Amino acid sequence: MVSVTRRAALVIAAAAFAAPLVGAVPALAAPVPVAEPAPGQPGQSQPPPEDVIFVEVTPSTVEPGFLVGIRASCRDNSVPATVVSDAFGRVQVQPQRGLLTASPMVRERTRPGNYRIKLECPGGQTASTMLQVVNRVVPSRGPATGFGGTAGSGLGLGGLLVPMGLALTLAGAIVGVVAARRPRPVRGAARR
Repeated sequence: MVSVTRRAALVIAAAAFAAPLVGAVPALAAPVPVAEPAPGQPGQSQPPPEDVIFVEVTPSTVEPGFLVGIRASCRDNSVPATVVSDAFGRVQVQPQRGLLTASPMVRERTRPGNYRIKLECPGGQTASTMLQVVNRVVPSRGPATGFGGTAGSGLGLGGLLVPMGLALTLAGAIVGVVAARRPRPVRGAARR
């Protein structure tokens, strides 16, 4: 049987943990070769072509009276362009961070339907997309599952809770005042 001292055990354990780290140091110092994708393969980031012409509208479905965001691109994004639609009229998109942007409001009286959004670039190029306008959604009353659903409708006790609470509070205050003014007999006093 081999006897190992505590100090020897610690040295062996430290060596066992440090060995992979010491061997990894030269590998970490060396440059790692990276395979680059061939031109035209997925994964290669190419700058977008300068002749990309587009127009986007966000959100693509909206209610009348709400704002929409427009992002567009012409060949020269340093010059403003025009966006036209029956939903909001004629809007000028301004250069911002390499694109053309604007935030028009859909007219209040716009009827539900699909509307064409057309970009007109200064060089004569055009692009278009669609915007869907939907009816204004009116929230409905929640289900009548208790006082929360019936409080405003006058059904049940919902309309009586506050007046009944005030009446009970007032009655309690009156009883309290009367009880406080009433004389109390003294106990233990001798009778004459």
